[in-house]
Amino acid sequence: MASHIPSPCYLSTGIGALPHMNPETACRDVLAAFPEVPYIPVLPNRGLLEGIVFNDSGPLPGRVITEERLFIDTVGDHSAAMEQIYMDFVEGNVAPYSAGEEYVSALYAMKQHPLDGTTMVKCQVTGPVTFGMQVVDEQKRPILYDETYADLLGKMLGLRARWFEQELRSMGAPATLVVLNEPYLASLGSSVVPVDASTVQAEWEDIASMLDGGLGVHCCSNTDWNFVMDLDPAVLSLDAYANAREFLLYSDRMVRYMEDGGVVAWGIVPADHRIFAQETVQSLTERFLAIRMTCADLMDVGVFDRQSMITPSCGIRFADEAGSREIMQAAATIARTMQNTMDE
Repeated sequence: MASHIPSPCYLSTGIGALPHMNPETACRDVLAAFPEVPYIPVLPNRGLLEGIVFNDSGPLPGRVITEERLFIDTVGDHSAAMEQIYMDFVEGNVAPYSAGEEYVSALYAMKQHPLDGTTMVKCQVTGPVTFGMQVVDEQKRPILYDETYADLLGKMLGLRARWFEQELRSMGAPATLVVLNEPYLASLGSSVVPVDASTVQAEWEDIASMLDGGLGVHCCSNTDWNFVMDLDPAVLSLDAYANAREFLLYSDRMVRYMEDGGVVAWGIVPADHRIFAQETVQSLTERFLAIRMTCADLMDVGVFDRQSMITPSCGIRFADEAGSREIMQAAATIARTMQNTMDE
């Protein structure tokens, strides 16, 4: 079962995508910015299969990719493939859920770098809500609304997450963190695009049951944060640059979450370079200090400091490689400033 992670005390790391085409260059840039908590970046500019959802879709029964769209064929009989996923889930057989270089090229590039000197290594897997809302059938109905597929997704993605966790450990990672990329959690409570909370809970539990290390969640939109924190993720990663005010409306639950060992990864550095260019490291630091001051009125500031990380707000797509390095280095610099604040 997934577990909490050691208190990070303002360690920094990255989120998801980078604009790089060369996975080796991407990994070197990640290690330069985040030597203590490097992450496996995804590189969607290299091709369709490295994009969100596509990169975790290999084991999906009935998968069809055409004209850069991913959907399922509901005409064929996929019962044997579905039954195999259930059997693999029960037996913990992760081998069929591996991903090749065409899906996650940076993982294979990162294997050339020693990771035993790190504190923790992070990767991301598409979350079941986002996966299930983006993949549709021939009638363009999301497969999350199909009871069979909804039940299957947590198990399939749990096996993928388990395989990823094992890969990180084989690379010398002393601790691991798998983060579910879940922008579609914004649909919780929506009457327009509804998502059933009990389905989300069941899928989360399936994935958590597959892991030994940390399991976190990243949502770059607003959502029902009470529900998300009730899932007890090791790390809750959010776009704090845009959404801190809304998140802090759930401050009572946030305090309990952090006091109980949960970590908030504050995405205080905008991942869109067009917005980032209008800020400075100093202005972003001051923005975060304002969040910290608000929270200091609600809880022991020492707990807040110990249970916080600093990250970009989301994956970095709207930047060139040089711009992505600036964004990552800004997050690392703010983290060091906050660590020095702890020492004062």
